[in-house]
Amino acid sequence: MTDADALRRRTREFLEAHPPAGTDRLDFLRARFDAGLAWVHFPEGLGGLGAPRSLQAVVDAELTAAGAPDNDPRRIGIGLGMAAPTILQYGTEEQKRRFLKPLWTGEEVWCQLFSEPGAGSDLAALRTRAVREGDDWVVNGQKVWTSSAHLARWAILIARTDPDVPKHRGITYFLCDMTDPGVEVRPLRQITGEAEFNEVFLTDVRIPDAHRLGEVGDGWRVAQTTLNNERVAIGGMRLPREGGMIGPVAKTWRERPELRTHDLHQRLLTLWVEAEVARLTGERLRQQLVAGQPGPEGAGMKLAFARLNQQISGLEVELLGEEGLLYDDWTMRRPELVDFTGREAGYRYLRSKGNSIEGGTSEVLLNIVAERVLGLPAEPRTDKDVAWKDLAR
Repeated sequence: MTDADALRRRTREFLEAHPPAGTDRLDFLRARFDAGLAWVHFPEGLGGLGAPRSLQAVVDAELTAAGAPDNDPRRIGIGLGMAAPTILQYGTEEQKRRFLKPLWTGEEVWCQLFSEPGAGSDLAALRTRAVREGDDWVVNGQKVWTSSAHLARWAILIARTDPDVPKHRGITYFLCDMTDPGVEVRPLRQITGEAEFNEVFLTDVRIPDAHRLGEVGDGWRVAQTTLNNERVAIGGMRLPREGGMIGPVAKTWRERPELRTHDLHQRLLTLWVEAEVARLTGERLRQQLVAGQPGPEGAGMKLAFARLNQQISGLEVELLGEEGLLYDDWTMRRPELVDFTGREAGYRYLRSKGNSIEGGTSEVLLNIVAERVLGLPAEPRTDKDVAWKDLAR
């Protein structure tokens, strides 16, 4: 289906058969998935219609106008933005049919078991091991900075399956059941007072080979699909004008003239323009996605997202003066999502410090932009052809 009018009629027919006001929320979401209106660019039978990605906006507009419930995308963002496109590209038919529907409806929350204490920026240096035993893989290791691990039923996991080859070639990608024996989730309290992140310990966790995604030893290539989608999800989210971090600052500026100074005015104007440029660039990036999978360009968007958030939140604290030093609640809690605009300036200032780390550090992303977008020479690598087991640690 490639015609917007036909898709609009299909959506209205669906709404007539499943009126939002009289349909249970979960039943509505399941029916929407079965009707191919979840993500229209996915194949038929997997929540889509094989339609152009751009036509999703047609469906969403009709559903929003009808007051239909959504799938709470911020709560299940890792599943939607990272796990789903990776499963779609590399999963077996059985895996796609098992995981995509409950992922999209939000019945099963996902997390990402990639980073480790000694393998963050250099993710390919990971030490978590997976050893084959019959039809299972036995996994041992530690992961860190795992968003939503305390809520998740499933995880996307990369582990080392061959220490005798260079680090990028000995990794395999798995789907890990977070309820299995040997999976331990511990909270990591952050500077904000919250523990939205976790560390995860894996002790003799048995993962069926049927939950391997892609070929053995090909996990790094599979993980690139996840990482490229992650950067687009973080840096290229759809926002209205003055959406995101710039909104609260602009609102304060308009409502509190007594706080204004000429210097702050000039800085706010500069950041407002940069935020709008980033927003429009994100729109262009999403249009490019219509033609294929996200590429390294998403790294540039994620870089801009981190830098702008930190500069804007710093300006906001400075604008508010003494008020900007106040903090509403240091209670240790484990939130379901990150709410940048639902709390005060102090929270935004502290939480934005993590933006240049999560989803790939800014330093690593600068290398990606330099090498894969601009075509500059790659940095020298002395470990390129060295077996992982022989690397200095």
